[in-house]
Amino acid sequence: MRKQIALIATAGLLMAALTACSSPGTAAADCDAPVTDGPASDLVSATGDLGSAPTVDFPTPLKTDSTERAVLIAGDGERTVSGQRMSIELSVYNGTTGELVEESTYEPNQAAPITLNDQALTGLRLGLTCAQAGSRVAIVVSPDDGFGPQDGNPQLGVAATDSLVFVIDVMKTYLTRATGANQAPEPGLPSVVLNEDGRPGITIPAGDVPTDLEVGVLKKGTGAKVEEGQVATLHYTGVIWSDEETIFDSTWENGAPAPLLAVDGSTTEGGIIPGFATALIGQTVGSQIVAVIPPELGYGASASGTIPANSTLIFVVDILGVDDAPGRG
Repeated sequence: MRKQIALIATAGLLMAALTACSSPGTAAADCDAPVTDGPASDLVSATGDLGSAPTVDFPTPLKTDSTERAVLIAGDGERTVSGQRMSIELSVYNGTTGELVEESTYEPNQAAPITLNDQALTGLRLGLTCAQAGSRVAIVVSPDDGFGPQDGNPQLGVAATDSLVFVIDVMKTYLTRATGANQAPEPGLPSVVLNEDGRPGITIPAGDVPTDLEVGVLKKGTGAKVEEGQVATLHYTGVIWSDEETIFDSTWENGAPAPLLAVDGSTTEGGIIPGFATALIGQTVGSQIVAVIPPELGYGASASGTIPANSTLIFVVDILGVDDAPGRG
């Protein structure tokens, strides 16, 4: 009987185990897959439509000394690169026993997020690098690239010598950085210079601190608009107007983009600060914006972490993708 995987959907036991940090790497067009098919992965078969729970078959014990990947359903999307975020449906098996370890719910808007960085399980990261959106792949992960170095994972019933068998549907991939057309800078807003990998450097202009929300578009993307209540996948950097040298939050530094609910958190649970929500809603995927948020639309008279009370905040935001929130659509 299929196990339900609320654990995966809520980044619980399995995804916590699979995601133990690197920045976006080379362009997808230059992607050189670190693993390919082999005798173990070629023994895995799966029937069923993409995005639905597959019927998986392989002989046991299935073992491999090196991680292998076989393409079961070819996709036509862009190939994934290091640092990229993606949404996947997956079924995971113990290669020794053939037992199902966990699997997705395979329900709309419930695909599991993963970022291809050093926090991901080594074999999973290797097996998904250069995969294409719209594909189904079988990845047989060697013990050394799985839980072997951790002496197995008793919670999941995986021994240190067990290979793992993944059947993964790559449902969606997200941009690694803003790709829109450069826009003329707006006077009075902070200036932004990008590092080679897309990380922004922020310079605060001279003059009075703005008292109203101000938003400038630095790059104009051609993707879907962010609608209120959707989940936007973002790279962002935040600094305080009075201290441009101190970054109080940055997905670039954290090693992975962040999915945020595009709604005013002062009125809706799970949302973001009002100024951030207003700046984000209506922008397009592929865009990069700079937002200056006054205290009353940020954290107001209360301190938050390293942010002092009554702080004017600056965010530079890359909009990488958008999805309906779970339960919508």
